[in-house]
Amino acid sequence: MAEGAHRSPLAGLIGGGLKLRYGSHPRADKRLRMETLVPQPIIAATGLYVPPESISNDELVSAFNAYVANFNAENAAAIARGKLTPLQPSSAEFIEKASGIKSRYVVNKSGILDPAVMRPNIPERSNAELSVLAEMAVLAARDALAAWGGDIVEIGAVICAASNMQRPYPAIAIKVQNALGISGFAFDMNVACSSATFGIKTAADFVLGGSVRGVLVVNPEICSGHLNFRDRDSHFIFGDVATAVVVTEETLASGGWAILGTRLKTEFSNNIRNNFGFLNRCAPEGIGAPDKLFVQEGRKVFREVVPMVIEMIVDHAEDIGVDPRGLKRLWLHQANINMNDMIGRRVLDRAPTAEENVIILDAFANTSSAGSIIAFHSSNSDFAPGETGLICSFGAGYSAGTVFVRKR
Repeated sequence: MAEGAHRSPLAGLIGGGLKLRYGSHPRADKRLRMETLVPQPIIAATGLYVPPESISNDELVSAFNAYVANFNAENAAAIARGKLTPLQPSSAEFIEKASGIKSRYVVNKSGILDPAVMRPNIPERSNAELSVLAEMAVLAARDALAAWGGDIVEIGAVICAASNMQRPYPAIAIKVQNALGISGFAFDMNVACSSATFGIKTAADFVLGGSVRGVLVVNPEICSGHLNFRDRDSHFIFGDVATAVVVTEETLASGGWAILGTRLKTEFSNNIRNNFGFLNRCAPEGIGAPDKLFVQEGRKVFREVVPMVIEMIVDHAEDIGVDPRGLKRLWLHQANINMNDMIGRRVLDRAPTAEENVIILDAFANTSSAGSIIAFHSSNSDFAPGETGLICSFGAGYSAGTVFVRKR
């Protein structure tokens, strides 16, 4: 197994040495089944919350170029002496060609579009109020729970799996748990853009191990809060949204999606970073530096992540007895349309159609962990029982996760 890869701790022997149906086993067709003895985890339902405000590329470029003009005018003398490099304007055409993004949803657009501010305005709330990140998660969770239609008493755990938490503690997941009246336990986890697939795998393992019968995984993302809107190379990348996934025993849902296998992988890289943290105040010389927001070496990320993800998908599919060329749909992380196009071509061994390789980043931009779940949530209603698809994430860390599912 490749370094950093992880398989289910229970995806092996149990009791008298019988193998489980769920997990990342080699040669899935030879596995013995224990449906009557072992609770099989499924994705029972998903939910989505979309903020009411959206910013088009034209709006974003207008604000950015106004900032550039102001900066260059205010620093004209230093630029003339060669002490500063003039900033370059952006364009809607550049953004769409580089990423495929046309617009993005945000929790607040007025601050982002103000050249003197260029960040979202999100007023602080009292401790007695539901935090904005938890509120978004609750709204997505209610959508997922309604789609599931089960009894909330069957949910025994809440996982908030997202790329940025509003505060270290108390956990956002515990806030969500309290707001929804869920018993059991809750915790936060962060694996950047792969948080949702890591959360699904963790939830499935909890169900498989018998710890709980159901898990709510929420992915609230206010990515505009960590984006440098003054940086030409990245000011357009992210949007805000929240998704939710209900993972339960198969007996708790009449439909849903069987989880055929999950696999996780991490490899260290400095090419995507955000150095914001509680120790920043201990090094005041670095406060406000560009690396306290999202920074990346985009070309290096493309060259290194895409081959890693392709290999991971193909190898995992082979191990669980799935022909990747026969997948009905790919629900990939929504970071860059060129990455998704290449992954789709290599996995399916042909040019995928728009229906096969779902793209939602044109309207949502990169929503970090939520992107692949938005794609899955918005494009699975045409599946017939037995048809198979792939939820896949990849991003900072590097990290990647694959979740093969089959319609029940």
